[in-house]
Amino acid sequence: MNENNDSNKLNEPNETNKTDENTISFENSNLNENMDGSMETRNDGDNENIIEDEPVCGFGEKQNETQSILLQNIDYTEINNEKLKKNKGGMRKRIMSYIIVGAICSTLGGIGSGIITMKMMKNSDTTSVPTATTTKSDSDTSAKLINTNSTKNLSVPEIVRKVSPSVVAISTQTSVGEGVGTGMIFSETGNILTNYHVIKGAKSIKVMLSDGNEVSAKVVNFDEAADVAVIKLPDNTKIPGVAEFGDSDKLEVGESVVAIGNPLGKELIGSVTTGIVSAVNRQVSIENKELKFIQTDAAINPGNSGGPLVNSKGEVIGINTAKISSTAGQKDMGVEGLGFAIPINTVDPKIDSLTKQILTIGISCQDIPEGNRNNFPVGVGVMDVQKDSSAERYGIKPRDIITKFDGKDIKTVEQLNKLKNTHKAGDIVKVELVRNEKTVEIDLTLSE
Repeated sequence: MNENNDSNKLNEPNETNKTDENTISFENSNLNENMDGSMETRNDGDNENIIEDEPVCGFGEKQNETQSILLQNIDYTEINNEKLKKNKGGMRKRIMSYIIVGAICSTLGGIGSGIITMKMMKNSDTTSVPTATTTKSDSDTSAKLINTNSTKNLSVPEIVRKVSPSVVAISTQTSVGEGVGTGMIFSETGNILTNYHVIKGAKSIKVMLSDGNEVSAKVVNFDEAADVAVIKLPDNTKIPGVAEFGDSDKLEVGESVVAIGNPLGKELIGSVTTGIVSAVNRQVSIENKELKFIQTDAAINPGNSGGPLVNSKGEVIGINTAKISSTAGQKDMGVEGLGFAIPINTVDPKIDSLTKQILTIGISCQDIPEGNRNNFPVGVGVMDVQKDSSAERYGIKPRDIITKFDGKDIKTVEQLNKLKNTHKAGDIVKVELVRNEKTVEIDLTLSE
């Protein structure tokens, strides 16, 4: 802050006689400040108290020599004190000005930061709901699991809004009837993750999206041993949402989870149940397979298979797979709260292979072991042949037993698939089979 110009001068009346009154003005330039804070006059001659500059008289006239001399009775202490008082007053004014300016800036800064913080909080409190997109080609978008590092816990309604758009109902037509399950869209290419047992032996697959549209889907690939499969929506299908995936290794017993699926059929599509993680890495035998699961008490029923088990951040951490309702070998004991989900971290490493289109023959089949009661030859028995498949086009029929594939003996479906997957679409493979106790050889062209 600048002080008024008058504060830089000290005007003292000096009465030299009873009739004349003169004013002597001391300019700041004539006072030097010592290191100790005291003031002294400038030494411009022999007389240290003489000012060479012509002082301005109160009457505007030049004073005589006598009046130009500063008398010894001038009290410099008083002058200095007066100067210090004025300096102190100016300092106080400056300090007060700084305080006021600081307070104003702090207030404005607080208001601004408060507005910004409220906007950030508002944005962070808003649950991200997936927007609809149209399926892209595999070359446009990588079909990977979308992993997140979210730290914000969501309410159950927020979780449902975030995840439900990606959840689908899967209905299949098999030789024994219709099956219903659940799946979740995990890429913009229209790939859907589900259980293998949901689509096993399907002649046709229909998918109902969360927006109510129903479209056909095809099998991309599967891992029967792990009970996971990927199916794909047709190109240019409008996708309501894509699921995000978390880290199932970080799950803790007691942590809250949400299951979303279609229990008992499409009539109850999109049902939501809640629970906790009852156990992790629970080893359970299902269909003669020893697998490790996430155990939960969230209600899981037939039709929920293939659907997501979701953590409190809205991340998929498991694939709902099975429910135990009674103890093996005993009557139904009404057991509840024993649901199981495949940990998503066991699926993630398989996604590369699961999203590569599997070569198909177009058959449903099963192992024919040694010592079977009908004395059939050992091999792979054909249960059903899909319409318009390579198997149908090249003459494979139900009840055929495949004994050789690509010149090698086979005994199991797993062996057949491994040999098939060493080829590419368009390869011609020799197949030897037994039909009505006669050996038949055919040339089969593999297709996607």
